[in-house]
Amino acid sequence: MNQTHAVAAVAFVVLATVLIGALGLRISRTTSDFYVASRTVGPGLNAAAISGEYLSAASFLGIAGLVLLQGPGMLWYPVGYTAGYLVLLVLVAAPLRRSGAYTLSDFAEARLESTSVRRLASLFVVGIGWLYLLPQLQGAGLTLEILTGAPGWVGGLVVAFVVTGAVAAGGMRSITFVQAFQYWLKLTALLVPALFLAAAWAGDDAPRARFDAPAVFREHTVVRVGDTVRVELEQPLTVEVTGTVDGTRYDGERLGLAEGTHRFDTGTRIGFPRGASVPERATSGTDPSSWSQPLAGGRDGYQLYATYGLILATFLGTMGLPHVAVRFYTSPNGRAARRTTLVVLGMIGVFYLLPPVYGALGRIYAPELSLTGAADAAVLVLPERMLGGPAGDLLGALLAAGAFAAFLSTASGLTMSVAGVLTQDVLPARGVRHFRLATVAATAVPLAVSVFASHVPVADAVGLAFAVSASSFCPLLVLGIWWRRLTPPGAAAGLVAGGGAALAAVMATRTGLAPGGWAHTLMAWPAVWSVPLGFLTMVSVSLATPRHIPSGADAILARFHLPEHLASRPQPADSVEAIPGRRR
Repeated sequence: MNQTHAVAAVAFVVLATVLIGALGLRISRTTSDFYVASRTVGPGLNAAAISGEYLSAASFLGIAGLVLLQGPGMLWYPVGYTAGYLVLLVLVAAPLRRSGAYTLSDFAEARLESTSVRRLASLFVVGIGWLYLLPQLQGAGLTLEILTGAPGWVGGLVVAFVVTGAVAAGGMRSITFVQAFQYWLKLTALLVPALFLAAAWAGDDAPRARFDAPAVFREHTVVRVGDTVRVELEQPLTVEVTGTVDGTRYDGERLGLAEGTHRFDTGTRIGFPRGASVPERATSGTDPSSWSQPLAGGRDGYQLYATYGLILATFLGTMGLPHVAVRFYTSPNGRAARRTTLVVLGMIGVFYLLPPVYGALGRIYAPELSLTGAADAAVLVLPERMLGGPAGDLLGALLAAGAFAAFLSTASGLTMSVAGVLTQDVLPARGVRHFRLATVAATAVPLAVSVFASHVPVADAVGLAFAVSASSFCPLLVLGIWWRRLTPPGAAAGLVAGGGAALAAVMATRTGLAPGGWAHTLMAWPAVWSVPLGFLTMVSVSLATPRHIPSGADAILARFHLPEHLASRPQPADSVEAIPGRRR
């Protein structure tokens, strides 16, 4: 790809973000504008902003990478992301807005009248936010590295700097316009090149140029293995090797590989002949990518469990994502929040039709990415591979702009939500000035971690945040909104048991502490057991502590479920003074 075009595209996105953010800053007149856009954002604009921040690096790059790796069987993956809004629409959207809260921590305190539960919820908001910010920064680094050859940390630094400035300067009013613009940019950036690429594929007479064909090398290709990988060969294959294969070192030699499983070590360069089938990655219950195997054909119990674990995490984790929840507080009322969710379903549904197209084309025109560890780059390299010339450069630049918009929009929402909690519950003082200081901490920690935690696929990393969210805030929101008998001890115990166990489990697997076999699988994809654990713990402990039911439970539940004009109590958080953090 032409580096000049790519740099210009990224610079355009950054400049547009700054200018639109400045427009939002000019019309932000009050503290309420800064924190919740004065709760006046209509369903159309709010839905575009929610879609903009929700469709992250995992959506723009990660889904295409997974389809490239695993084929059409991965089309189930976006379903969990989209279906999560159905649960949000039916169970949470309107009552959450009627709570009058600003953050999930506010909701916890308002519902349970407990500062202890509030502080515990704040820890999870910050933890989930940082888990989700990490892949955005890493994805930005990957994008700039591919486009310009810059070191991997540069892209993350650019995103952190721009997002920190935009959020600190204009707050919620500012990033609402920014995220809405970035949704339409991302949709355009995927749609326009997809039309040209699909037309190029339709006119390609090369053998096996079909979406349902096995991935093959269309020409002699030298692949450098990014991380040690085990592959499965269905038939013997002769390759040229510089590096280590099956524990033996080779230096530019021709090597005949027999049918079966082989190991390619990190840094090994392998020359595949034209027409050779791309080796499939051999997976097992202890392989980090085993969850992404198709549901049909040769599945063992480990892989099937892992797949359903991720589906459950994405389906139930959406409602507890702090950057999604905070946007509903900007709606004028509960009805508008529900309408917003309905529009979001349509917007993200349309968007998710496009990444699988890039993944399918990647299996045909960039199959070596499945071995290099850079499958997430399929979206970015296809225009050059399929079209080349000025057209490929321009379409590649458009995709680069969309990818960078994905990082910026999601990172903006996450920074806003994490900084809000840090301001209310960590810093010694509150207010706009201290909120701006908190935005620096909100991005600095994941930026530092991203330098060391490399080589984690963006879709995989986002799945970790969803698992923790589903295990902690899903039980808290569902029971807090629909069950009168929830008590502060029950809520606290459920957050620790469900969310804490999920967080500990995924961290143990990422650091290599989990044992092999079923133990590894259960810990790597914990939602199947950690979500029920969170619900059961909250219910059982609440039933055992009936004296701790908040005295105002009936009144606040009435506020959650009655239309605003019928609620018996005012919404104190709608006042400007209550936004930065009320205490009971």
